[in-house]
Amino acid sequence: MLNPAQLTVAFLRLVRQVVLLALPLALILSAAVQPAAAITAPELRSQRSAQDLQPDMHGRNLQQQEFLKASLEGFDLSESDLRGAVFNTANLQNANLSGADLEDAVAFATRFDNADLRGTVLRNAMLMNSKFTAANIEGADFTDAVLDLPQQKALCERATGVNPRTGVDTRESLACR
Repeated sequence: MLNPAQLTVAFLRLVRQVVLLALPLALILSAAVQPAAAITAPELRSQRSAQDLQPDMHGRNLQQQEFLKASLEGFDLSESDLRGAVFNTANLQNANLSGADLEDAVAFATRFDNADLRGTVLRNAMLMNSKFTAANIEGADFTDAVLDLPQQKALCERATGVNPRTGVDTRESLACR
């Protein structure tokens, strides 16, 4: 019969052997299994809404929709209601957004290169780190929109027209000097 001290020693030896045998197996299994890519709740919602995306979304009500990392290159979003929409790191290059309402939209690090923004309302939009290279902004209203200074200056160089809905001059809305 073993006394309590001997039982404890025997038990600890058994645990040590189990750990020593299980450790190599755990290492082998962890190397063979690829880690799952993490996805955030907004990205998941964006993936679901991306299933509904069609190249022609002219005039649709897309208020407060999330387009995270969405590729909308060449899409027709003209005359669409995009108030409060989120376009973080989205691609809107060559997209038609003419006459669209993007008031209070958020577009962080979004590409608007060569996009048609004629007559678009971008009031109070958050447009940090977004690019507008060669975008047509005739008659766009950027009143109180937040833009990076280099982008604002570049937009001022080609700003013309008056927004047909708000009556605001594009140059004035960009606070051009």
